[in-house]
Amino acid sequence: MEKLAKVYDSEKVLNIASYAHMYVFEWNGKIVATGSISRFRGSETESILLTIFVLPEFYGKGIGRKIINTLEQDEFYARATRIEIPASITATEFYRKFGYDYKNGVKELDEEQLYRLEKFKEVSI
Repeated sequence: MEKLAKVYDSEKVLNIASYAHMYVFEWNGKIVATGSISRFRGSETESILLTIFVLPEFYGKGIGRKIINTLEQDEFYARATRIEIPASITATEFYRKFGYDYKNGVKELDEEQLYRLEKFKEVSI
């Protein structure tokens, strides 16, 4: 997680916000979580969930569930038949509760030490 925190500096997050739908979650005026969704490599039928972070002191308060539910109401989610999510080792089981599973059925860390998860669904537009 410390490695990810260094990679996702303010410049990288602002870059993602330039092409993705990014949501910020506040608690008493303090930003405690983020999540975003974007087209996956420009595809019209695939999307990707990105920058899903919750401050550790807010774990277990339902904020992660609120992020996923919000992202799954977004137009990029609605139009997609496949959604991918790069998941940290510690977050993988959380995402699997929402129906995401290992990409191509392969449980393997990528070069960024993330699991690639995916979900297939019917288009809801």
